[in-house]
Amino acid sequence: MTPKLVDPFQRDISYLRVSVTDRCDFRCVYCMAENMTFLPKKELLTLEELDRLCSAFVRMGVEKLRITGGEPLVRRDIMTFFRSMARHLDSGALCELTLTTNGSQLERFAADLYAAGVRRVNVSLDTLDEDKFARVTRWGRLPQVLRGIDAAQAAGLRVKINTVALKGFNEDELFGLLDWCAARDTDLTFIEVMPMGDLGNEDRVGQYWSLKDVRARIAERFTAVDLTERTGGPARYVRLTETDQKIGFITPLTHNFCESCNRVRLTCTGELYMCLGQEDMADLRAPLRTSPADDTPLEQAIRAAIARKPKGHDFDYSRQRADGQMSRHMSHTGG
Repeated sequence: MTPKLVDPFQRDISYLRVSVTDRCDFRCVYCMAENMTFLPKKELLTLEELDRLCSAFVRMGVEKLRITGGEPLVRRDIMTFFRSMARHLDSGALCELTLTTNGSQLERFAADLYAAGVRRVNVSLDTLDEDKFARVTRWGRLPQVLRGIDAAQAAGLRVKINTVALKGFNEDELFGLLDWCAARDTDLTFIEVMPMGDLGNEDRVGQYWSLKDVRARIAERFTAVDLTERTGGPARYVRLTETDQKIGFITPLTHNFCESCNRVRLTCTGELYMCLGQEDMADLRAPLRTSPADDTPLEQAIRAAIARKPKGHDFDYSRQRADGQMSRHMSHTGG
């Protein structure tokens, strides 16, 4: 048996988020710059290298694999990777294979994803207003995303909507989003905006809408009952008695969720970030490519990286500035 991955704070690392591309067909204001310079394709891990890396993590105890980007479904031949990863579901080594997407390509791929063993998808959707959607994504195409959600549900995928809470942008849509998700039987998770990327063009402090306030507003209309459920991620959940909806809150600013962190993030170039809110990373591409027939150096590099996993991040808006700011864009690390 390969020993499992355990960090210095005795947290089992069982959840890997993998960015398969830095490219995206949107330019969301909290995720990337309007005029992004993307990586040369030769710098990206091949799909075969991603398979080998993910398989190493599965051998070492990772049970949940989430595919992210950029937008993962814009990567050429990405379904080859999903179909290959399905063997770990079949063996029982992997409990869940899932992805986070902007929904733009779901109409094309929903049925294929289900056939590859994916059962849940997270769709990023911050507004139901077409003009506002065009502003926040800079590109638009809300009807295409909504058709993608329809296709995902028709294929049998359970859809969860991820909504970044943005002050002055979607505050007035809170109950509209709740009603829309209730009508479609989709779960909904709110996320606080994080201080990542070029803050010269985006006012993260001005965008920040505390989820304490969001929850307080929800309580004006609904009875929210705390749930003990955990899905291996940072969200805390409530159930609304009146609609039986499950609502999640990801609160890196108002409530640091680091004490139970069981995840690490792999970029499309083979950089392993042990914490979303810290700059420290490990290069896994080098041992991957210098020892193509032997995974021992790769596994040693992974264990050395996990041994450096910090206790938590340093995100903080309390002093009216974005302390703990990360210079890299969210799209670099994976959503």
